Amino acid sequence: MVTSPDEARLAQLRRLRLAKDVMDRDWAEPLDLDAVAGHAGYSRYHFIRAFKGAYGSTPGQYLTRRRIERAEELLRSANLSVTEICSLVGFSSLGTFSTSFKKQTGLTPSAYRDLHVGRAASVIPGCYAMLWYGGRDARAPGSGSGVPAPGAPAPGARGAGSKDSNSGEAE
Repeated sequence: MVTSPDEARLAQLRRLRLAKDVMDRDWAEPLDLDAVAGHAGYSRYHFIRAFKGAYGSTPGQYLTRRRIERAEELLRSANLSVTEICSLVGFSSLGTFSTSFKKQTGLTPSAYRDLHVGRAASVIPGCYAMLWYGGRDARAPGSGSGVPAPGAPAPGARGAGSKDSNSGEAE
């Protein structure tokens, strides 16, 4: 099959867009560059070169910029600590978050909040923001949605014949 240079370029951009969509969707999660590159059908290193050629920044720079944009939003509108926001937007290190934030905005996260806190319509209580962004999830690890399956006992309920873990006696 013979394709024109324009068709080949459009096909490349479509594949890169698939990977960019993954980064946009899962921006707060730790992302594996090899897996993201796989969405575009590229090796890790070819993906970095192609992404930078198409979008003007590396995938890592793009993801950092998106995370900082989300952090700006939370600093303006949510009653959360800088450490909580750092974790919610996908940074594992407060130092890296603060350095990246200052590099992009010119201000530290705390200074940014102090400058913008009065400008938001109202500050969202931290507990709601944490639930909205998925932080401090109340579900048990590996429990899926946190909702018991139909017919399954409610969390903490004991069936007949189960042992009471506190007394060691059967019911």
